[in-house]
Amino acid sequence: MGGPGAAGSGARPVDGVLFDIDDTLVDTRGAFARALAGTTSAYLPHLPAARGGDVLAHWRADSLGYYRQYTAGELGYEAQRMARANDLQAEFGGAALDLDSFHAWDAVFEEGVQSAWAAHSDALQVIAELRADGVAVGALSNALVGYQTRKLARAGLAGAMPMLVGLDTLGFGKPDPRVFLEACRLLGTEPARTAYVGDELDIDAQAASAAGLIGVWLDRPGARRVEISADDVAAAGVIVLPGLAGLRAALGF
Repeated sequence: MGGPGAAGSGARPVDGVLFDIDDTLVDTRGAFARALAGTTSAYLPHLPAARGGDVLAHWRADSLGYYRQYTAGELGYEAQRMARANDLQAEFGGAALDLDSFHAWDAVFEEGVQSAWAAHSDALQVIAELRADGVAVGALSNALVGYQTRKLARAGLAGAMPMLVGLDTLGFGKPDPRVFLEACRLLGTEPARTAYVGDELDIDAQAASAAGLIGVWLDRPGARRVEISADDVAAAGVIVLPGLAGLRAALGF
């Protein structure tokens, strides 16, 4: 099977590129750090500020899998967020949150995270270059379409690409192959001629590849959400990049 630049595949290596949003186009890790600093100050006041990195790492790892249960349609949004908040409280010695106190916690969290949404410095230029190349671009995410549309707008990316598929589009999310195929349909490109770029090796790059797309894992510098071995990366058989600046070259432009 040929790669992106296989002979006879057309004038361009690919016709479309789909992007994940969180920690791919938007610095969600940074936004989470700001949001959790607020909730830690209010709900874990005994915790030294130096433990902020531990709090962030625990939240991002979501080791009990609550968010993935949500994206699989097994758990509601509020239920997974409340479960994650209480898991964080328990891990760092805080009081359990009942429904009312969770709503207050979540208001602090959301104010912090939304006020900190910002695009990665390499995002807008790469999208513009792809569009100038005649490549269709769009976004596919495991969050709700409206929420992610607001996020793109706040990050200055709303005019750069459409938000095509979110969790509410089909009622489930990645890694189900149907979400990738629906995004390709809306983008107007064939899966084999479409790349998907995301920051998670399994549910982004590998899942896209399994659905027939070109999987690209964006392994940005900094702490990973979960530990991934070199053997896992090699076995994945996907394109691996440390940033978006190398995307066009990796795809054969």
